[in-house]
Amino acid sequence: MHEESEGSPPGVTYAGAGVDIAAGERAVERIKDKVRSTFRPEVLGDIGGFGGLFAFPQDRYRDPVLVGSTDGVGTKALVAQAAGRFTTIGVDLVAMCVDDLVCQGAEPLFFLDYVAVGRLDPDHIDQLVEGVVNGCRQAGCALIGGEMAEHPGAMEAGEFDLVGFALGVVERDRIITGDRLEEGDALLGLPSPGLRSNGFSLARRVLFDIARRGLEEPAYGGAAHSLADELLTPSVIYAPAVAALLRVVDVRAVAHVTGGGIAANLARVLPANRDAVVDPGAWEQPRIFAEIQRLGEVDPAEMARVFNLGIGMVVAVPAAEAFRALDVLRERGHRAVRIGEVTAGSGRVHLG
Repeated sequence: MHEESEGSPPGVTYAGAGVDIAAGERAVERIKDKVRSTFRPEVLGDIGGFGGLFAFPQDRYRDPVLVGSTDGVGTKALVAQAAGRFTTIGVDLVAMCVDDLVCQGAEPLFFLDYVAVGRLDPDHIDQLVEGVVNGCRQAGCALIGGEMAEHPGAMEAGEFDLVGFALGVVERDRIITGDRLEEGDALLGLPSPGLRSNGFSLARRVLFDIARRGLEEPAYGGAAHSLADELLTPSVIYAPAVAALLRVVDVRAVAHVTGGGIAANLARVLPANRDAVVDPGAWEQPRIFAEIQRLGEVDPAEMARVFNLGIGMVVAVPAAEAFRALDVLRERGHRAVRIGEVTAGSGRVHLG
């Protein structure tokens, strides 16, 4: 039997392999109160279980259908990493998930997150989760669980990725599919102040690799804020405003404008016998898009395929209810505008 002599070096440890269990435990302690602040009455138990418990509010629904969505933040994470700013990107994560749910009429109920890092730093985790918590508060959903993983060897210290999952519920006869769209229905656009979480691979290629712009520089000529401020502007969360609209207006289709731009995402909700005609001159595009196009000599069609161009959500309502719908959305803080209409067609979107 082998016996270690006093003072002999210890055997291989998990910490020596790059995983710090103690740091993970400290990180969990730091985020507990923030996570609890998102809890709804339906949340059971506390943080630390093997699964999050949520008591489904059966008395509120006649024929409920659960709707799930998952997404990440893409290469926007690399911009946050380069800038050393991590407190808002969690908002982007929540937005990408819950704003998909509301496109089918669902109320977001709860959220789960997954944080992968190269080296687990409790302060870094605290900042990342702070953004997720703020996003959940805005969306009205509970953050009931998650996972943080340290991946030495696969990721460098300071590198991270965020992934989320949201679950919502909608009455079966209230599911929004776009099948009820009619000729003449109005298309309303909810503005996005920037890129949200889409198109960052092209934006980074143009701004950093080609134009050699620095994050600390002005976002563009005459801007009072930095390029980092511009690119890390958190995504607007539209779900609460659209949910409010569903209660008072006949909403016939909702499209979340993410990767693929307005045309690709709006086409997802068009029936085979309807087209959508969108007027890009109906809203003011954020300056950052013109800057990317100019610096990279990007074709306008390519810009429209990649970016939202300033519209993060499109809602279709009967023309007679358009003004009322605009009032509701504006009361909820969105300067919504009418950007087009539905016509007879073959499931295509026409820009311009």
